[in-house]
Amino acid sequence: MVSALAYAVALFVMPATSQGGDPVPYEAVLATEAVATEAAASTSTTIDAANGTVTLSDELQALMGEDADWSARVTLPCRGGGATGNDSLGCRPIPMRTLAVDPRRIPRRTRLFIPETVGMRMPDGTIHDGFWYASDTGGVIRGLKVDFYTGHGRASMRPAMRFNTRNVTLIEAGSFDGCPPSWDAVPSQARLAPPVDRSSFAAP
Repeated sequence: MVSALAYAVALFVMPATSQGGDPVPYEAVLATEAVATEAAASTSTTIDAANGTVTLSDELQALMGEDADWSARVTLPCRGGGATGNDSLGCRPIPMRTLAVDPRRIPRRTRLFIPETVGMRMPDGTIHDGFWYASDTGGVIRGLKVDFYTGHGRASMRPAMRFNTRNVTLIEAGSFDGCPPSWDAVPSQARLAPPVDRSSFAAP
């Protein structure tokens, strides 16, 4: 993809003939393509995560460099039983998107970025981008503890069992309106709301 893009840029930057009508030397075209390839690489970063290769957008690159807003322990549904109804916002839980939190510590409707889950390969082959949505609560979710909704069945929990669930990094990535986006939607295009005022919530 980068090679094709670089070649297109090279053709745009370096015409086939010079202004005097003489053909452009092949070496000059290669040099221009190399410059274009280097420029394209500087705007697109990939990481080799544990389970897959992820191309980082500008937003993801920025978030990967952020300090944690919270550090929390992850719990998984007992035996992967999954949700039996709507979440606390009245939305259908989305596997590997919906997150249950203690709203006294992490406000609902917070969009969270969890670096440890970037590159996580899910059962259907989808590569996780690290975004989760705090749209649920629970009686046993107290303090700095979060519950991943992974889907139904124990197999759905396997991807999340491959990293340290005792201490994960939670980075606030804005807030959202409505319900968490499905995997058919581009997460960064979910309806985002203004940042939540956390001054009334307990300190981490």
